Amino acid sequence: MAFYLPLLRQTVKEYLIMLKSITLVFISLFAANPVSLSDADAKELSWTTLADVEYKDVYLEELDAWFWQPEFGDAVKEYSGEQVYITGYMVPVDVSTDYFVLSRYPFAQCFFCGNAGPESVVDLRLRKEGRKFKQDERLTFTGKLRLNETDVYELNYILEDAVENK
Repeated sequence: MAFYLPLLRQTVKEYLIMLKSITLVFISLFAANPVSLSDADAKELSWTTLADVEYKDVYLEELDAWFWQPEFGDAVKEYSGEQVYITGYMVPVDVSTDYFVLSRYPFAQCFFCGNAGPESVVDLRLRKEGRKFKQDERLTFTGKLRLNETDVYELNYILEDAVENK
């Protein structure tokens, strides 16, 4: 019996070292990728919901041009100011100014090519300078949804403080 005691001690010691290593790995994973309560409570926002919008033609004298002014439906208004997440295709509009758009469709079919409406794109206001995004990457972002009814220089949907979900 005394012969097995050193072997048993060694096995317990190895087991405790392994548990400590696993614990450190989990701690480092969660510390490197913190999830705030607001991110965990984000509502899923679908492209179908964003389609709950109608447009009226509005003439802007200072620009001497006609524009579509959105009139958002109740389904969209329910998400206004809320923490949401949405999945779509990345469209890097101007990388030098960190201007990125998330589209319902790949670039060849998106709003900027004339095959979809303005309700099919979301302006991404990234929380911090992000990584280099590739065109048509299918990604999910979380942020606070802002509806834009009046500023013709911005998209109708803006995801503020947006972060990529990994």
